[in-house]
Amino acid sequence: MSTETGQISIHTENILPIIKQWLYSDKEIFLRELISNAVDAITKVKKVALSEEIEGNQEYSIQVELDQEKGTLSIRDNGIGMDEGEIKKYINQIAFSGAEDFLERYKENNENNQIIGHFGLGFYSAFMVAEKVEIVSKSYRKGSVAAHWSCEGGTEYLLEESEKEERGTEVILTISPDCAEFLDRGRITEIIKRYCNFLPVPILLNGELQNERTPIWTRTPNTIKEEEYKEFYKKHFPGKEDPLFWIHLNVDYPFRLQGILYFPKILHELDGSKGEVQLYCNQVYVSDNTQDLIPKFLTVLQGMIDCPDIPLNVSRSMLQNDPYVRKISEHITKKIASRLKALYQSDKEQYQRLWEDIHLFIKFGAMEHEKFYEAVKDFLIFKSSEGGYLTLDQYLEKNKEKNKDVVFYFSDEEKQSTYLNLFKSQGLEALNLSSMIDNHFIQFLEFRRMPLKFQRIDSQLTDNLIDSSSSKGDEKNIELLSERIKELLEIENIEVKVESLKSEAISAVIVQPEYARRFKEMAAFMQKENAPDVGQTLIVNQTNTVVQRFFGLDEEGKVEESKLLLEQIYDLARLAHNGLKGDEMTRFLERSHGFLGKI
Repeated sequence: MSTETGQISIHTENILPIIKQWLYSDKEIFLRELISNAVDAITKVKKVALSEEIEGNQEYSIQVELDQEKGTLSIRDNGIGMDEGEIKKYINQIAFSGAEDFLERYKENNENNQIIGHFGLGFYSAFMVAEKVEIVSKSYRKGSVAAHWSCEGGTEYLLEESEKEERGTEVILTISPDCAEFLDRGRITEIIKRYCNFLPVPILLNGELQNERTPIWTRTPNTIKEEEYKEFYKKHFPGKEDPLFWIHLNVDYPFRLQGILYFPKILHELDGSKGEVQLYCNQVYVSDNTQDLIPKFLTVLQGMIDCPDIPLNVSRSMLQNDPYVRKISEHITKKIASRLKALYQSDKEQYQRLWEDIHLFIKFGAMEHEKFYEAVKDFLIFKSSEGGYLTLDQYLEKNKEKNKDVVFYFSDEEKQSTYLNLFKSQGLEALNLSSMIDNHFIQFLEFRRMPLKFQRIDSQLTDNLIDSSSSKGDEKNIELLSERIKELLEIENIEVKVESLKSEAISAVIVQPEYARRFKEMAAFMQKENAPDVGQTLIVNQTNTVVQRFFGLDEEGKVEESKLLLEQIYDLARLAHNGLKGDEMTRFLERSHGFLGKI
C-alpha cells in the first residue's frame, strides 16, 4: 500500500470548524462517540464470528489510554477493524455511514446485536478537543493490510500503511491546549462512568476497569430480587431512602423501551421537583433532560430508561415532536396506573401507607390525563374522620342514608376541630382533604361526577346536627332573639340564627356557604387582598347553658353583662372559624381574664 494524501469528501471546507463548535453542546461527548464506535466494531465482529472464522483475541474490551507527556488520549478496540478502502469510505466520505452499510449486509434484527452509533459524524466529534486525530486499524479479513490515517482538522488527510498486527482500531487524539482537561485521569473517569457505564463491553482506563456493563433493566423482572432493585437505586441515587415502589419497563412493540423507574420517598408536598430520569440509547447515556418523556405529574420519578429508537444526539425540539416520545410517555403513565392498581388489589394496607407520599402526584395526574383518571378512579382513596381510608364510592354507599350525593370534608383538622367534634358526636363522617391540591381536585371531581357535591364541615349545618323537634322557643320568638343578638353585637355583614343543636357542648358556630368560601380562597390565591367574607352566618345554640345564661341576663335587663357574655360567645365562634387577629385577640384575652377574675 502506497502513502496517499488527499482531501476529505465534504461539501465545504468550513464543515470541520462547524462540527468542532456546534455539532454537540458539550465537548465531553466526543469520548462517548468514540467509545460507542468501538462497541459497534466489537458488536460487528461478534456477529461476523457467528458465520465466519476470525483470527485474533476474542476476549473483547476497549482500552482507553492517557499519556500526559505526549498529550494524547487513545481509544483502542479489538473489533472488526478497517482496511484502506473502508477508511476511505467511512472516514473520508463523511456522507456515508459504516453502520448503514453493515446493517444492509446483515439485516437480521437481533436486539442483542444492535449498533449503537456509526462511523462518520460521530467520529468527527474528536476534532472538538483534538488538534490532530489519527486512526490505526487492521481489518478482521485474512491477509488485510493495516492502515494509518491522520488529519489535523482541515480537509487534508494522510493515509499510509501501518505495522499494526492485531485486529481492531485505535483512535489517537492529540489534545488541543485549550482542552487540557481531557488529559486528566479523573475527568476521563467521570465521562466514562457517566456516558458509558452500562455498555456491554469492558472499558479499561490505563488498565483499570471503569464500567458496570450489565444494567439491571436488561434482566428479566422475575429473576431480580427486591433487594437488588433497592441496591441498584441506592448505588445510582445515593443518599436517598428506600423507594416507595418501582416499575420495570420492557417493551418490544410498537416501540422499544427498557428501564426502571422508582417512586422516591417524599419528605413533604413541595419536594416534588427533584426527580431525575436518565435517558439511554442502547445503554449509552444521552441526557437527563427528559421532561418530554416523563409526564408532568411524574417528574418526581428517578431511574433510567433505554430507548434505542431515540438517537444519541437528540435535541429538545426533537423530543417534543417525536411520535415515539408521546407513545413512551403514554406507556409510562399506563404502567404507573397498572402498578398502583395491582398494589391496591393485592395489599391495601401497604397501598394506604404509600398514599400519603403519592396522593399529590396521583391527583395531579388524574386532573391532567383523562386516561390516567379512568385507570385510577376506582382506587383514589381518602382518609376518614373515623379512621382508615375510603374510596368515594365506599363513602357514598356508607353514608347514603344521611347525606346522599354530598361528601363532607375538612381541610384542617386542628382549626376545624369544633366542627369536626360536632360531626363526630352525631355519628357523621367526613373525609380529610387537607392537601394544597385538594381545592382543585374537589372541583375536578364535582365536574367528573355530577351531581356529586363536596361540602366542608363549616359551610353549613346539616339537618343531622339540628334538633328540629325541640320545643324550646317558637319561630317568632327565635326571630326576635336573633335580632336582639345582632343588635347587641352591632354587626351588619353577618346573618344571625338561633337554633337547637343536638350537641349542647357548643355555644355558637360560624358557617359560610361552600361557594362563598371557595371564592374567597380563589381571590387570596390570586393575591387579591381584603376579599370579603360574604355569606357568613352566626348560629347560636339555644340548648347550650352559656347561651341560656345570656338569655337570662338579657331578660333581667342586665344589658352590660349580657352583652359582655354575648361578645365572648361570638369571639369563641370566630376563634373556631378563622381565628382572631391583632386588637380582636387582645380584647378577647382581656375579656377572658375579666371572666376568670369573677370566678
